[in-house]
Amino acid sequence: MTNSTPAPWPRALESVEDDERTRWGNTVRQYTAQLRGFFIKRVRNPADVDDMVQEVFLQLIQRDRNSKTGEAIEHMEQYTFQAAANVLRDRGRRDQVRHRSAHESFDEALHALTTEITPERIVLGHEGIDRVNAVLSQLPERTRDVFVLRWTEKQSFPEIAQMLGMSTRAAQRHMALALKHLGGVLG
Repeated sequence: MTNSTPAPWPRALESVEDDERTRWGNTVRQYTAQLRGFFIKRVRNPADVDDMVQEVFLQLIQRDRNSKTGEAIEHMEQYTFQAAANVLRDRGRRDQVRHRSAHESFDEALHALTTEITPERIVLGHEGIDRVNAVLSQLPERTRDVFVLRWTEKQSFPEIAQMLGMSTRAAQRHMALALKHLGGVLG
């Protein structure tokens, strides 16, 4: 694209010849604001507006190129907004098929970590693990085994009972004792 044509949609105009480029550059300048207004009123995501405007211009250029008679579009404004309506309808169909409304877009400000991992937090985490290990070492071996199998290995009480040769109810009592002891010591 030459510097003499400051068209806001360079990708739409990059493949046209110089005289076409001037004509389409003027068309783009004339209808961009109107098309943006058309789409802003009708789409939920403002980030889609510029893509949709460009899509309209691409369709107009393709229609012009594929025209067998080589004639210009007779009623440019009506044709432009009919193309815009089609782009809007097509986008709506695609969004519906892809269930786009069920997707959540990633916004770095909204999805940022609420706390950063700092050396201080790492040390505090290690200290907390050391405290839990010290408290667990105070438990009877069987109670500690039930706690570890349930809490860290995510085993069910019937599985723990079978592994340790006890009843399911006994495994549940051992877990309750472990939690009571941890809660009492760690607060």
